[in-house]
Amino acid sequence: MRKIYLLLTALILITQVSVAQQKGAKTKVSAEGVKRPKIIVGLVVDQMRWDYLYRYASRYSNGGFKRLVSEGFSAENTLIPYTPTITACGHSSIYTGSTPAINGIVGNDWYDKTLKRTMYCAEDTNVTTVGSSTRAGVMSPKNMLTTTITDELRLATNFKSKVIGISLKDRGSILPAGHSANAAYWYDGQTGDWITSTYYMQQLPSWVQNYNNQKPADKFFANNWNTLYPVESYSQSTADNKIYEGKTRGEQTPTFPHPLKLYIGKNYEVIKSTPYGNTMTLDLAKLAIASEKLGQNNATDFLAVSCSATDYVGHQYGPNSVEAEDTYLRLDKDLEDFFNYLDTKFGKGNYLFFLSADHGAAHVPGFMKENKLPGGTFNEGPVLKNLNISLEENFKVKKAIIASENGQFYLNHEAIKAAKADYEAIKAQIIETLRAQNEVLDAVDMSKLAVTTLPEQVKKSLTYGYNNSRSGDIYYILKSNYFSGGNTGTTHGAWAPYDAHIPCVFMGWNVKPGKTNKTHYMTDIAPTLAAMLHIQMPSGCIGEPITELTHQ
Repeated sequence: MRKIYLLLTALILITQVSVAQQKGAKTKVSAEGVKRPKIIVGLVVDQMRWDYLYRYASRYSNGGFKRLVSEGFSAENTLIPYTPTITACGHSSIYTGSTPAINGIVGNDWYDKTLKRTMYCAEDTNVTTVGSSTRAGVMSPKNMLTTTITDELRLATNFKSKVIGISLKDRGSILPAGHSANAAYWYDGQTGDWITSTYYMQQLPSWVQNYNNQKPADKFFANNWNTLYPVESYSQSTADNKIYEGKTRGEQTPTFPHPLKLYIGKNYEVIKSTPYGNTMTLDLAKLAIASEKLGQNNATDFLAVSCSATDYVGHQYGPNSVEAEDTYLRLDKDLEDFFNYLDTKFGKGNYLFFLSADHGAAHVPGFMKENKLPGGTFNEGPVLKNLNISLEENFKVKKAIIASENGQFYLNHEAIKAAKADYEAIKAQIIETLRAQNEVLDAVDMSKLAVTTLPEQVKKSLTYGYNNSRSGDIYYILKSNYFSGGNTGTTHGAWAPYDAHIPCVFMGWNVKPGKTNKTHYMTDIAPTLAAMLHIQMPSGCIGEPITELTHQ
């Protein structure tokens, strides 16, 4: 009888241990006793409008975007709360939970009032390129003024968590990875190699070097770019040959098939404007997981990935092109492959994944005109030139407007002061001239924004995008679906929904399927992650947790 009792006791203990192990498989218990996932993977899809989750859904596979929406939690009405809606601003705001007003990333570029020249968002002349001999690696996160959620994860684990950023664009890799990242890698279009800077390391790890040695861009070029399906079946797109689509050098028309073999061994920049740029990015992401043993440490790791090819394709061809549709259909397959890799590597439920975008995109003006819809382009150059001529005649100030960036005019304060000119009168003339332009909705003196008659939503967008040290003096707002640019392809930057309505979907660890149509903001992503991980929010965070998700 005693033997039977001991045997039953042993079986009960084994069963309890087994059940405990199965329950614990979905979490990692930190040294502080907090349950967290093995790894977090953040994916920013550059220029992905929210409606792309559904626009091509009939042709998406079950394992890519459809899986994300069905298994994940989607905040369907997530908006960007500031303007300008630009790449660097979006990536930094997602990860800081902040806005340009606080994190300082007011554009891809801005006019530096101290240096009296344009400043690039990730520029750092104190570092050098690692991985090539070009200046493409003279970059770091030093211009970002606050911490990121990736920084806070490192701080919360006493820097045991590994953080790596990967993107074709330096800003898409560097800004999300934060100040304390272990590494950030981006693509050098001059050489076709993935590089970094001495901010992170003195030489590339062997796995990155080995990948570069394979010349992956050449392998993709060898495939050319044709449509996944018969071109006539792309019913969500315009006809393939449109005058408002941009051509790649060497091509006679902007149509399929695109002869990428022309660029083998040269013109490596071209890969960015094809869906292969996304494939290559996610291939490197999988390689980083395996080579750096991400998700296999005692602390939760974070891989910040940005797929930038969608942005380049949109800029060249526009959101209604066959190229855009094919790019998203191919990205869907790449996502399915990536999810399968994460499942195999970590097991379903053991990783936390989220997808969002840095901004959306406007419809191409030529497309809008073709369909009798409002829209067009604004040629700022002549307006700026004539304004400076007129201001010099009226106020004896040479080049009173010293720079223009992101729809903002920067005034030459030193020259205006030296000429003892009427500063308020100068601003008034600029605003009056801008308001007289057919494409301009309004123009405002940023120092008097609070007393303007702009709708509150637009006023808030301008406020959240304005940084006193880095932003301009006068801001002009274009009419709906107007933008500064050429006649082909699209761009972004407006407060409007086509630029500001973005996807926000979480999937995996501690996420139950669901949706909310409550309004949330890009800045809510970082505090939601902080709440789920039980760590501090980033230092400039103004967002709030998405409680519909965190309270499940």
